[in-house]
Amino acid sequence: MPIAVPPGVAVNINGDEVTVTGPKGELYRHFSPEMAITLDDSMLNVSRPSDNRQHRFQHGLTRSLLANMVEGVTEGFEKTLKIVGVGYRAEKSGDGLILRIGFSHQVDISPLPGITLAVEGTNKIKVSGIDKEMVGQMAAEIRAVRPPDAYKGKGIRYDGEVVRLKAGKAGKAIGGSA
Repeated sequence: MPIAVPPGVAVNINGDEVTVTGPKGELYRHFSPEMAITLDDSMLNVSRPSDNRQHRFQHGLTRSLLANMVEGVTEGFEKTLKIVGVGYRAEKSGDGLILRIGFSHQVDISPLPGITLAVEGTNKIKVSGIDKEMVGQMAAEIRAVRPPDAYKGKGIRYDGEVVRLKAGKAGKAIGGSA
């Protein structure tokens, strides 16, 4: 499936290295030399040399990575995290964040290169950038500081993530006696 390259985006293919430049920035990546990447009439095409299993999955991976590079330099990527818990909050500090999430100390988080962190209110964190992999990595690192608790649901979660709560001792005692 070809990838449409929008106007204002330049793609430079140099052997197995591809550079994509757009209004939001520039991304480059090395790909497998076995995959043939061509640019025809503002359409990127990826083709594989054979139909064996290794080439099939490299073909899909290469196509997805190229599509994400093109989307990243045109629109960018964003992940939103929510902080749930009484007294839990985040605040902006320069480029980074300060999290107060129930520990005896505050947690300072500095962004990865090319990543922008923003705080909406006191309980929403927006992670944005042009590299989808880096945005996901930064969001996962922030979530790992205090993942959602299984009993009360307190912690840092992705926006839209559903946390299934376990019944505590009281729920177990009611169902277990008879």
